[in-house]
Amino acid sequence: MEESPMDQNEVAIAFDIVLEEIENAIAALNREGSQALQVGKYDVARELMEKGSQVTAFRTKVVDLQKEWINIFAALMPSKVQKRSIKVDARLKRGLRTPEDEFRAPILQCLVDLGGSAPMTEVLDRVERVMKDRLNAYDRLPLPSDSTLIRWRNTAQWARNVMVREGLLASDSPRGVWEITPAGRRWLAAAIEAEMKRRA
Repeated sequence: MEESPMDQNEVAIAFDIVLEEIENAIAALNREGSQALQVGKYDVARELMEKGSQVTAFRTKVVDLQKEWINIFAALMPSKVQKRSIKVDARLKRGLRTPEDEFRAPILQCLVDLGGSAPMTEVLDRVERVMKDRLNAYDRLPLPSDSTLIRWRNTAQWARNVMVREGLLASDSPRGVWEITPAGRRWLAAAIEAEMKRRA
C-alpha cells in the first residue's frame, strides 16, 4: 500500500516522540545520579551514569535511523510534493521539532561572531535571533520533563553534543562554554560556500 506524504511525515513525528521520551529518560537518570552523589551513594551514581551513557548511545542510533528515513522519504517523493507536505505538517497541532542538523551552521556562525567561544546561554540567545523564522510553535514549547527548558534549546544542546563528538566544537572548553574548533570553522566555510552555489 502506497503511503501519502502525510503518512511519511507521521513517521517523522513518531521519531520525534521517541527521541523526546529517550531524552526524558536520560534527564531522569542524570537527576537520580546527582541525587545519589549528594547522599554519598557512589556505586549507585556510577551505575546510573553508565546507564545514562548507554541510553545516550541508543539515542544516537535513533537519530541515525531518523536521518535514514528522511533520506528515503526525500528520494521517494518529488521535491514539489515534499515542500507542499512540509507546509501542511507545519500547521499540525503536534508539529515537528526543528531537526538537530538545522542548528549546526547557526551555532557555528554565532560562535565565530562571538570571537570563537562564549557561554552557552549567550550562544543560544543569539541562535534564537538567527533562527526566529525557522523555529515553530512546537519548538517553543517547554519540555514535559523540564518545564524550565524550551524544546528548541534542548535540541540545540543535543546538536552541540554531536558536534563535540565530530570535532567541530571543543570537548575541553570550560564548563558551560561552547567553543568552535578549526574543523568547525572549515565545516562552516564549506557550508556557506555550498549555500552560495545553491542560490546562484
